[in-house]
Amino acid sequence: GGTVIGSARCKSFRTREGRLQAAYNLVQRGITNLCVIGGDGSLTGANLFREEWSGLLEELAQKGKIDEEAVKKYAYLNIVGMVGSIDNDFCGTDMTIGTDSALHRIIEVVDAIMTTAQSHQRTFVLEVMGRHCGYLALVSALACGADWVFIPEYPPEEGWEDSMCVKLSENRARKKRLNIIIVAEGAIDCHNKPITSEKVKDLVVQRLGFDTRVTILGHVQRGGTPSAFDRILASRMGVEAVLALLEATPATPACVVSLSGNQAVRLPLMECVQMTQEVQKAMDEGRFVEAVRLRGRSFENNLNTYKLLSHKKPDAELPKSNFNVAVLNVGAPAAGMNAAVRAAVRVGITEGHKMFAVIDGFEGFAKGKIKEISWGDVGGWTGQGGSILGTKRTLPAKYLEKIADQMRTNNINALMVIGGFEAYLGLLELSAAREKYDEFCVPMVMVPATVSNNVPGSDFSIGADTALNTITDTCDRIKQSASGTKRRVFIIETMGGYCGYLANMGALAAGADAAYIFEEQFDIRELQANVEHLTEKMKTSIQRGLVLRNENCNENYTTDFIYQLYSEEGKGVFDCRKNVLGHMQQGGAPSPFDRNFGTKISAKAMQWISKKLKETYRKGKVFANTDDSVCLLGMCRRNLVFQPVAELKTETDFVHRIPKEQWWLKLRPLMKILAKYKTSYDVSDSGQLEHVAMHSPKEAETGAI
Repeated sequence: GGTVIGSARCKSFRTREGRLQAAYNLVQRGITNLCVIGGDGSLTGANLFREEWSGLLEELAQKGKIDEEAVKKYAYLNIVGMVGSIDNDFCGTDMTIGTDSALHRIIEVVDAIMTTAQSHQRTFVLEVMGRHCGYLALVSALACGADWVFIPEYPPEEGWEDSMCVKLSENRARKKRLNIIIVAEGAIDCHNKPITSEKVKDLVVQRLGFDTRVTILGHVQRGGTPSAFDRILASRMGVEAVLALLEATPATPACVVSLSGNQAVRLPLMECVQMTQEVQKAMDEGRFVEAVRLRGRSFENNLNTYKLLSHKKPDAELPKSNFNVAVLNVGAPAAGMNAAVRAAVRVGITEGHKMFAVIDGFEGFAKGKIKEISWGDVGGWTGQGGSILGTKRTLPAKYLEKIADQMRTNNINALMVIGGFEAYLGLLELSAAREKYDEFCVPMVMVPATVSNNVPGSDFSIGADTALNTITDTCDRIKQSASGTKRRVFIIETMGGYCGYLANMGALAAGADAAYIFEEQFDIRELQANVEHLTEKMKTSIQRGLVLRNENCNENYTTDFIYQLYSEEGKGVFDCRKNVLGHMQQGGAPSPFDRNFGTKISAKAMQWISKKLKETYRKGKVFANTDDSVCLLGMCRRNLVFQPVAELKTETDFVHRIPKEQWWLKLRPLMKILAKYKTSYDVSDSGQLEHVAMHSPKEAETGAI
């Protein structure tokens, strides 16, 4: 955590004398490429430094500190920025480095507070960081289902005091035993007057007499070890930054490497800084709608989803669609499934549908385990791990008749399936059975949820981030154990079926020496090279090794085989231990990313169902039998995309249950380079310089996570 090389808010760099000294220090060491990791202040400063560079060198030459030769030799300074800031307040990137870790800290605290608040029937006001940006407050409110959230970009309307108190007391009346209110430290009302956590507390106590406590998280949010997401994000951005510097010419503007969806992009630094300053200006001038839009599509998407899910309209105001929609979980449990069910149910109710929950997957469906589910039934589900509805790996093929009966009996007009590879196979089977059973001629959508991240048509699946964090945490502990005993190598087996995502990304996040996966065949020579590499490593000051192995990477080179090979070959140099992580990777409370991703992707899938129901409703019944009425909603590079499952068939290796092409394989060389292997890195996928575009409100819908 933190920064090993140290960080400072340097006063003297703000003066020309300070920058002159800095220029001198760089020239002395022959440095003309800078990679700046920091917030908008650091990046603005770096850009100014670059603009002044030639002037600074001339001044140094006049003072006789450097010679004319040096002025010519070091004439240009290239700068690339990476945004490291927990507030996520920088325009142009979906996630800044450090944001996800800060969310982890906040969510840990909220989860802990929820248990105490529940037992004492208390109201808690939580203050989180974000002086000028409400991202942390907004996403943590979304991730824990808070009752109310105050952020600077979207101040509450006049008379918010009344509506907040009404909402809190309604929740109590609905037998909800706790209230959580989240306040960003920079929260304001529509007259730009600050709203403090104390003010909110006093209000609740005076008006409602609820037992209320304030918790200010403060600098806890900056600390702790980085989450798996941040480690991988930072590693990817670091590579991008170096590639950008290598390609930079005196003519290219200083750029920032940033993340759009799951894609690295480069943006001109000053455009981003100007846009970030625009947000502040819009807020100061009370143009709040514009402030939200300037923050980017990810922020806007979060806000819209939060508004949809947190406030239930009175029944009288809800539309009546007369459609029945069923939600079920299929496959193995994955953290975040419950958040997805909650979002689906609540958005469905908002759209006027009657929502049904199916217990225990397709098997439960066949047995008639199906019941109506209401808004209140899914309260507090976001933070729950596993699958509350129950989930089974059973495929529908052997129960087709019974499932069709149940769909007819309960008059189900659409299906939403949340699950892994089995869910995908299940939808293929149901759409194939449409010729025989009219009941399956309804819109069906799948939301990928599996720790293995092996579903075609999506870069991410719900649950994979939580599993990755579990692996990373365990590897951190094991590395400490190994460095304590010195000269020890650990072999760790991860889950994932034939998909090497967890092993590969876990290795990248934990700084492993090797990761064996099915997608990249390896032989005894490679194993031998790895052993030799570790033998060399033991001669250095870092006397420990970490090797990850996907459970099905090779049927003969088993974890035991690799363990025995390393033990034998390493005799006298290092000893070896093995560890099979097993089902702990499926458990645990969902990470902030999985809660957020699950909530947003599921809400979007439900809106698609509503649209499809309207399109396919003819003569008093729903009839949908085209390929595009059975879709999978996935994250593809930059956007959330609906893809017909029939079209994904060609992209799937059904024998090994993995997609034929997987984006993360491009990151494999990076892991090897970081483990000090000589290898080449494929730069064909590196980001191109783009411009910061104001997105249209329409675009927020396809937007990022």
